[in-house]
Amino acid sequence: MASKSDIHKLGTERRNRSAASLDTMAPIAIARLINREDQRVPRAVRKALPQIAKAIDLIAKQLSAGGRMIYVGAGTSGRIAALDASELPPTFNTDPKMVQYVIAGGDSALGMAAEYNEDSEKLGERDIAKKKPTKKDVVVGIAASGRTPYTIAALRHAKGKGARTIAIVCNPGSPLEKVADIVIVVQVGPEVVSGSSRMKAGTAQKLVLNMLSTGAMARLGYVYGNLMVNVHLKNEKLVERGIGVLQEAAGVNRKSAERALKAADNQVPIAMIMLAHNIGRAAATQRLKSANGNVRKAIAR
Repeated sequence: MASKSDIHKLGTERRNRSAASLDTMAPIAIARLINREDQRVPRAVRKALPQIAKAIDLIAKQLSAGGRMIYVGAGTSGRIAALDASELPPTFNTDPKMVQYVIAGGDSALGMAAEYNEDSEKLGERDIAKKKPTKKDVVVGIAASGRTPYTIAALRHAKGKGARTIAIVCNPGSPLEKVADIVIVVQVGPEVVSGSSRMKAGTAQKLVLNMLSTGAMARLGYVYGNLMVNVHLKNEKLVERGIGVLQEAAGVNRKSAERALKAADNQVPIAMIMLAHNIGRAAATQRLKSANGNVRKAIAR
């Protein structure tokens, strides 16, 4: 592992010379500078698309076999991981156990800095061990530097238990890469505030996680086309979204969509299958179960 003094050689740690006068700049100049630097992020992500595609394929394969995806990170990386994992159940109606996260310092680190935990390999190994990873699972380690001891140890332990592993880093040639089956490197360069990886590096991580989770869910049939068919109708806005999805996907008017949704006990996928085959809720439920929750396959049967 690189020595502590080597950290200053990392791209994400170098000083951004264009921001050298940041504290004396006018507000509009600060906004323009950050905006200009942020535009480098999607270009950096684009270069990693082949590896991101491989990761999507691997994640979908592991999840379809009954495995889990477990994110691991510290600080910003862990908080972004927690955000992505927690938003999947309401978006795709997935079991919360399907995609999980492990963050250095535990859940209290989501609202309060606990970065001192990231230096502990022992804690990283302990925390991932609690999840009992197996060969069915895929564990995704996220670290801008690629050298966070907590995350490296967690990935190493998971791999030792047979889990497949993915690394998301912002610096090439990092120690985290050595314990990953698939490596996604997004080189965003120096931050506007030197070393503040919550900025461009954090944005890059969010973009990549969006692709991984959304891509895997699409491959598994948790969307229909690009419609959010598995949305959980827990409030008025979401009920309206569900009605709109049925109108769009099934080609019915609002009244028919509302009637089908009511008959399906507010389950959009069931309502879609009922409308497609003119069948009752029980038969539609069985079709969806036989298709492992894949709405398109259930309708095509």
